[in-house]
Amino acid sequence: MSQTIEIFTDGACRGNPGPGGWGALLRSGNHEKELYGGEADTTNNRMEMTAVIEALKALKKTSNVSLTTDSQYVRQGILEWMPGWKKKNWMTAARKPVKNKELWIQIDELAARHNIEWHWVKGHSGHAENERVDDLANKGIDEFLAGKSQSGAKSGTT
Repeated sequence: MSQTIEIFTDGACRGNPGPGGWGALLRSGNHEKELYGGEADTTNNRMEMTAVIEALKALKKTSNVSLTTDSQYVRQGILEWMPGWKKKNWMTAARKPVKNKELWIQIDELAARHNIEWHWVKGHSGHAENERVDDLANKGIDEFLAGKSQSGAKSGTT
């Protein structure tokens, strides 16, 4: 059985909506990869979701994944709400369109390629990897605001 890839994700926003950033850390054994990016006018939830999307896109083959997020929105969306949304053609229980539908669909499609265990950690609680991806998300905002992007979105790896 292949080794489990650990993924840690976070999103940040200055204002909600406002300029936002996302960060992800992927770890397989002793190898690590950091990803981050920023956008001009977004929400914290969208950045949390983008971090998950970009991390899963970075996986080159079907993998066992342990994904840790500090977003209950993302974790509950995947584990609890999405099955009902899909049955109701992406409508909520209140018969309103699901917010961020296009991102949920991307997460659903990417997650289907892997065996993922979803974990939640309280944000800003001293969890080392969560603090690290929070720093990456803020780096994404800082670099975006510093004009390192021409297209409206910036992403990088370190």
